[in-house]
Amino acid sequence: MKSLLSILLCAVCATASAQSYSPTADNLAARKAFQDMKFGMFIHWGASSVLGSGEWVMNNRNIRVNEYNNLIRVFNPQDFDAKKWVETAKNAGMKYITFITRHHDGFSNWDTKQSDWKITNTPYAKDALKQLAEECHKQGIKLFCYYSLLDWYRSDYQWETGKTGKGTGRSGKSNWESYIAFMKAQLTELLTNYGEISGIWFDGHWDQLDNDHDKTLQSKVNWHYNEIYTLIHKLQPQCLISNNHHLAPIPGEDFQAFEKDLPGGNTTGFGGASVSQLPLETCETMNDAWGYNMTDRKFKSFKTLIHYMVNAAALNANFLLNVGPMPNGVIQREFTDTLAKMGRWMQQYGSSIYGTRGAVLPAQDWGVVTAKEKTWYAHVLRKPQQSYILLPQVKEKVTAVSLMNGGALQFKQQAEGIFVYLDKTAPDEVDTIVELRF
Repeated sequence: MKSLLSILLCAVCATASAQSYSPTADNLAARKAFQDMKFGMFIHWGASSVLGSGEWVMNNRNIRVNEYNNLIRVFNPQDFDAKKWVETAKNAGMKYITFITRHHDGFSNWDTKQSDWKITNTPYAKDALKQLAEECHKQGIKLFCYYSLLDWYRSDYQWETGKTGKGTGRSGKSNWESYIAFMKAQLTELLTNYGEISGIWFDGHWDQLDNDHDKTLQSKVNWHYNEIYTLIHKLQPQCLISNNHHLAPIPGEDFQAFEKDLPGGNTTGFGGASVSQLPLETCETMNDAWGYNMTDRKFKSFKTLIHYMVNAAALNANFLLNVGPMPNGVIQREFTDTLAKMGRWMQQYGSSIYGTRGAVLPAQDWGVVTAKEKTWYAHVLRKPQQSYILLPQVKEKVTAVSLMNGGALQFKQQAEGIFVYLDKTAPDEVDTIVELRF
C-alpha cells in the first residue's frame, strides 16, 4: 500500500503534467461546433441487453465472470441496422451519436484485437461500431465513443479497491499497469480504424474514489490521464475528451458532462460539481433505464423531454438523450415514436436551440431564454401569472418582438426590463417561443 504522501505526490505530478495541454485550432473549432449541435443520441447497448435488466445487471445480480461470459454464445442482434439507427437520430433533429463501445461489463462492441470478449466472437460475428461509424460518416452525423474506465470482467482491473463489481468472482491479484496498457491499446484502435471520432466519453472514474461526497478527493489509483489524454489528442487532435467523473474538469478535457441533472443541479447525487467554462453537456434517459430493461415502462413524455432540452440550452449545455436498443438490435417503438415527434418540433422551432448560447438571463417563473447573435428566444414553458412576461434588467434596445414563426407582439422596454404582452396569444401547450431582436 502506498503512503498517502506518495499518492498525493503522484496526483500533483500528474496534474501538473496534464496542465501542459493546449488545444489545437482544430480542437477549439470542434468545441464550438459541439456547442452548436445542442442535441445528440446516447446509445447504451451490448451483450447485457440479452438479460433485459439494464447495463448494470452483472453487478446488480453478482453474476460471476464464468457465468456472464455465456452471453457471448447468445447475443445475436440479427436485426441491427446502423442505417436505421442513424436515420432515427437524424430525423429526431440530433446532430451526433455517443455509442457505448465498452461498458462496465467489459464487453467490446467492435472487433478489438485486445480481448476475446467482443461482439465479433458472438453468433452475430460482425463489427457493430464499424457499421455505425460508416453510416454516421455517410449521413453527416458526428460519432462519439463512450468508453468505460472500470471493468467488472477483467482480473487485471484493480477490482480490490473498486466500489463495484465485488461479486463477479475475481480472485487473482490485479495488474494495474497491464490494465492501463490494455485501455491505451483499445483507444488506439478506436481512433485509428474507424475514421473521424468526434469525442471520447469516459465513465467509471468514480469507482476508485475514496469518498463520493468529498469532491476534493481524487482517485486511489493513478489513471494515467495525462498519457491517455495525450494519446487521444495525438491520434486525432480535434477529438474532444469528456469524463463523467462528477468532479470539476481535469486538465486535458474538452467538455464537461453532467448525468441526469442540468449543470449546477444535484437532484440525483451525481451532480454538485462546479460548472466550468468548457462546453457543457447533460445526459438523460427516455424512461428510467440506460440499457434495455424490458419491465421499465416509465417513459418520459414528449413535453418533458422538450422542456429538458430547452432548459439545458438555456444553461449553455447540450442535451444527450439516451436509447437502450433491444438485444435484437432494434430501438423500441416507445422511443422511436417520441423521437419522431421531437424531430417534427425541431424542424419548426430548432433555430431557437441549434447554435444558441445560454446563461444570458437567469431562469424566470415563466421559463428560460436562449440567444443567438442579436436574437433572443424566450421559451414560455409555464403560464405566466400576468398577461405578460418580464425579461428583467435588459438594457440593450429591442427593435422587434414576435412569436416565433408567428406575428408581432406588443411590448414595452423600461428601466426594469422588457414587458412582452401575451394576452392576445393562444399559448402553445409545450413551449410558447417569443423572438426578440436587438
